[in-house]
Amino acid sequence: MNSAMIYDQNKMSTGLIGRSWAMVFLSGGYKVKIYDNEPGQASGAITEIRKQLEELQQAKMLRGNLTAAQQLSLLSSHDDLQQALEGAFFVQECVFEDLEAKQTVFHEVENLVTESVILSSSTSCLMPSNVFSCVQNRTRCIISHPVNPPYYVRLVELVPHPETVPAVMDVAYSLMTEVGQAPVRLSKEIDGFALNRVQYAIIAESWRLVQDGVISVKDIDLVMSEGLGMRYAFIGPIETMHLNAPEGMEDYLQRYSEGMKRVLNTFGPVPDFSGEPAARIVKEICELIPAEQEHLTVRRERRDHLLMELAKLKK
Repeated sequence: MNSAMIYDQNKMSTGLIGRSWAMVFLSGGYKVKIYDNEPGQASGAITEIRKQLEELQQAKMLRGNLTAAQQLSLLSSHDDLQQALEGAFFVQECVFEDLEAKQTVFHEVENLVTESVILSSSTSCLMPSNVFSCVQNRTRCIISHPVNPPYYVRLVELVPHPETVPAVMDVAYSLMTEVGQAPVRLSKEIDGFALNRVQYAIIAESWRLVQDGVISVKDIDLVMSEGLGMRYAFIGPIETMHLNAPEGMEDYLQRYSEGMKRVLNTFGPVPDFSGEPAARIVKEICELIPAEQEHLTVRRERRDHLLMELAKLKK
């Protein structure tokens, strides 16, 4: 049986993204080995994964064709990196977003695997050309950027290194599809990839509107959750344009392109996200959702529950 290896590194415990990747690969019937450089952390992750898989099975939201017990039988934890890498064809790195840490990981891993093993990073913001700069054979390197939480939000951005061969992209795309994710291919690296560039554009204009006193924090979030987000959960911005004019995209452009350009030209500069405006926005959101962990935990659990129900609906 083919196996995927999860390389995690977290000062508190094997992290959320690492555990989530493990659950995703298990759902596809793959043997999964977890490694953490802190002894005992990987075995602790298995306890948390067992709890989550059993809860998902009880809620009838467990992914894949195997039971929770069958999936757990494919999972193992390791404190020895070489042992963890034995038999792996795909290595998914999930360490914290530190360039030097990731470079060290891949330099170490490359020396312990054969040339056919794909090296994949979960980074959300670091360029592949930088992440894999210490790897000798960069033709088998790729970014597989998930969206948090990956078990419910299935998008994965596949971003190649400039030297990545097409076959590696094909294998990664097939693997992600097989385990139930929704992969998208970027043809070349770009800062922020696709998802964060779109997300940051939304954040920036939302921030400017609140900062300039046009709208409140509560109401700008409603613009997304009760407006744009309702349809964006099922169709994207380009299809939205195509459907929002009687004769499709060309008709939409004829009707609305001048208005779009007029509004876009009024957009302000990139916010600093600091100083008095930031303090004001922080105060406003904390009045709605206090920053104490008990309140944040409740909201995160609510988020995950709603995402679970949305994933069920989208099926």
